[in-house]
Amino acid sequence: MKKLVCFLFIVISTAFDATAAATNPFTGKYNNQMSFFVAQGVDSGFIVPPPARFVPFNILHLQYSQPTNFFRLPARQSLNIAQTIGFAKKYGWNWDSYITPMLFLSEDISLARFEKFFFATGVGIGLQAQQNERLGAKLLFQFKLIAGWHISDKWGLELFMQHFSNANTSPKNYSYGFYGIGVTYNF
Repeated sequence: MKKLVCFLFIVISTAFDATAAATNPFTGKYNNQMSFFVAQGVDSGFIVPPPARFVPFNILHLQYSQPTNFFRLPARQSLNIAQTIGFAKKYGWNWDSYITPMLFLSEDISLARFEKFFFATGVGIGLQAQQNERLGAKLLFQFKLIAGWHISDKWGLELFMQHFSNANTSPKNYSYGFYGIGVTYNF
């Protein structure tokens, strides 16, 4: 844990000068962004799940964002609508029983950026439509790691790792983990 905290401190402090430009690394010179993400599920209880045990569980995710700042670091605040899709049994879980819509708010924070690329992290809180045996609660907390690339002034691609959990607010907490790709459009 100490190594992770030290690494994040170094990245944030060295990236501060790189993120001081007038444009936001997520939305550029625009004030709105629509994004569509698709991701593959992994079976792991870790906050950063290793991409080793892929499962028949996916997520489709639509996001509306606006630029903001988080302690002087460029950020984006977002409203998210997602749908999980499971379609088989693997590693002892019936993934088709976890099909549920989710609604959550999130904040992504730029850690470092370059001319066409940026790296970010994000957190969120929200609800899933129904409680299930895997998470044991409707309340969701989200953690995300992002690597983004600007194709043009308006279009971008993002690779991400996303983790959903109930943060131990229920006795059952096996979490959802995803690796995916997204397309962003700024306007």
